[in-house]
Amino acid sequence: MEPLAQAALLAATPMQGVVFGLLSLPICLWAAYTDLSTMKIKNEAVLALAAVFVVAGLFVLPTFTEYLWRYAHLGVILVIGFLMSAMRMLGAGDAKFAAAMAPFVALADVIEVLLIFSALLILTYVLHRIIRMIPAIRNLAPDWKSWHEKKDFPMGVTLAATQMTYLGLAALQQ
Repeated sequence: MEPLAQAALLAATPMQGVVFGLLSLPICLWAAYTDLSTMKIKNEAVLALAAVFVVAGLFVLPTFTEYLWRYAHLGVILVIGFLMSAMRMLGAGDAKFAAAMAPFVALADVIEVLLIFSALLILTYVLHRIIRMIPAIRNLAPDWKSWHEKKDFPMGVTLAATQMTYLGLAALQQ
């Protein structure tokens, strides 16, 4: 009797997860760090992440048509992000970084990514608020702006964690 084949949970392939994940990792770490330390995501990080998709997407997506359609994801998220930024719901850097992340996400995986983001938003918010109250940790980086913010939160941490979790799950699926 043959074991049942395990269906893939995500539309993104393991190859996409590995390639996009490895190339995105240093950029995501950079964005998270700068957002924690300065409460800003640099435009260079946004452009670097977009450049990863522009180049690597040509090689790991199954068709050129799908590659081109992924740019629609960027446009939609950019418009939504700028509207949210105009309403002061998030920073402009967060909006741009989310837009740069969007082409990496297969349309069929949007619900899964929103679930990942929602869970990580709660987790990263709570952890950030707890960690900043611990003097031994806070004193390791006393000048970080995010420690002193009363209402704003470094969303770049959550966005970067979402990107890496999604791509990591894609890489690990069979």
